[in-house]
Amino acid sequence: MTENDATQEGLDAAEAEIDEEPAEGAGPAADPAEDVEPADEQSADAAAEETDDVEPTLDDDVMEDEEADLLIPVEDYLGAGVHIGTQQKTADMERFIHRVRTDGLYVLDVGKTDQRIRTAADFLSNYAPEQILVTSSRQYGRFPAEKFAEAVGARARTGRFIPGTLTNPKYDGYIEPDVLVVTDPIGDAQAVKEAITVGIPVIAMCDSNNQVSNVDLVVPTNNKGRKALSVVYWLLSNEVLDRRGAEPAYSLEDFESVV
Repeated sequence: MTENDATQEGLDAAEAEIDEEPAEGAGPAADPAEDVEPADEQSADAAAEETDDVEPTLDDDVMEDEEADLLIPVEDYLGAGVHIGTQQKTADMERFIHRVRTDGLYVLDVGKTDQRIRTAADFLSNYAPEQILVTSSRQYGRFPAEKFAEAVGARARTGRFIPGTLTNPKYDGYIEPDVLVVTDPIGDAQAVKEAITVGIPVIAMCDSNNQVSNVDLVVPTNNKGRKALSVVYWLLSNEVLDRRGAEPAYSLEDFESVV
């Protein structure tokens, strides 16, 4: 990845926590026709709605370090279903998985989620607010992503990500951010592809079924549930503001969509 000075500063700030570099050689932005979700991703969207309705298992076996000092009580993480993964896991995400439930759902380690939220905040605090771009094509991530952008002064592109947004200067909506935050590397694949092309780092909310070869910093979480995404984006915004010496102005309820 080609790194400018701002990118290097951000990478140095959290060097110990940065994940492997994205694969190089990504092609140019896809044609609009390529931006249509394939059938399997449409099925994933349908599964996401079902996942959000899965009743969280309110036990305490959700992290390896039971003595970890968390940003919020572990019960709040559990109540939002942040720990609930899918019934699939990738080798990339195995290190963030604590166990598998009897119903086949993988349980993400809440302690690692908490720590990665802090690391992501450290990373983002090195960038000018307006140079942070957050995206979410998935329905449940759009509202909290927009609230996150509003809270920290970042820019948001939710819904369908228009090809060329980061790579085509002739496009009216063209922008040049220094760092990208995505809600799901699958749903936000176009944004991730363009970030690789222009050489900016990617922070991603990743579930148990995500590939992370094109992600610089993983935040392991249920990235399909409405409540889970609200909690993670809320915490991330608070932590970013804290590192800037600013007081959070939003409550968790402000991040929760009623739709």
